[in-house]
Amino acid sequence: MSTPTDLATALGRRRAYWHAAVCVAVLMCAAYLALRHWPALHTGAVRLAVADQGWLLVAATAAVATWASSALAQQGAVTSRLPGGRLVAAQFAASAANHVLPAGLGAGAVNLRFLMRCGLPAGRSASALAVKATAGAAARGLLLAALAPACPGLLRIPHVSRPVLVAALVAAALVVVLLNSPLWPRCRRALAAVLAGIRAVHAHPRRAVALWGGSLAFAGLHSLVLIAVTQAVELPLPPVRVALLYLAASSAAALLPTPGGLGSLDAALALALTSSGAPSAAAASAVLGYRLLTVWLPLLPGLLVLGMLIRRKAL
Repeated sequence: MSTPTDLATALGRRRAYWHAAVCVAVLMCAAYLALRHWPALHTGAVRLAVADQGWLLVAATAAVATWASSALAQQGAVTSRLPGGRLVAAQFAASAANHVLPAGLGAGAVNLRFLMRCGLPAGRSASALAVKATAGAAARGLLLAALAPACPGLLRIPHVSRPVLVAALVAAALVVVLLNSPLWPRCRRALAAVLAGIRAVHAHPRRAVALWGGSLAFAGLHSLVLIAVTQAVELPLPPVRVALLYLAASSAAALLPTPGGLGSLDAALALALTSSGAPSAAAASAVLGYRLLTVWLPLLPGLLVLGMLIRRKAL
């Protein structure tokens, strides 16, 4: 007959095997992504090796600061206090997981698990993630509106082709169907929970400042990374224009469910930079440098931190 100690030992071993399997899986995903995009990684590294090292240091510093700003925004999305060190580590791990799963599922899963480990119920944790995502989208829109007057005519409403119009009509029809389906009450309850979370956060001024300050800083720091890389490779575009192009391209790429925007953001950034008069080679080098600092260099350390957090039951 099994004793409670034997059962606990068996559960501990099973948990250890599960943690090891998760770590191996994420490391294999990292290796697969690196091998698949190796030519781009190699080309970017060669180009950046002869770039201005001072500007690259600025870009690297801004990239590291994005994790702190993400942690600040996540703290602002909940009313209870979260452990600061583990919160920053969770954001670092979430950024790596976000490049493995599509449409932000990796980062969402890591942050959801982290908040639940901190004692928040599943419903409140999900609402906190929705509050943070809403603030992030609004912050990007505010920055776009603030920078647009500095570059008049840069952002133009694109010509709406027939396929795009058909897709919009289909999306509108799906919305109408959703409003009349049994799923609508659940969606309405979810929206009500998000609005309640927003009201609860704004009842605490310090939390509201953290939420909006972190969200604005996150978008601004990513823009600064690209600006610094463009300066390092001597791309002939003003910094304000580069920031505006990044915000517009990242907003468009967010509509495509690729892991971390891989492929979609790269194409959107390259197209935006070349359309603004940058040489194609310099634009490609800037995009590769931005990706190297925000994705490829932090990817393996981020996955290792993810495995460590899982092992220590912080996730």
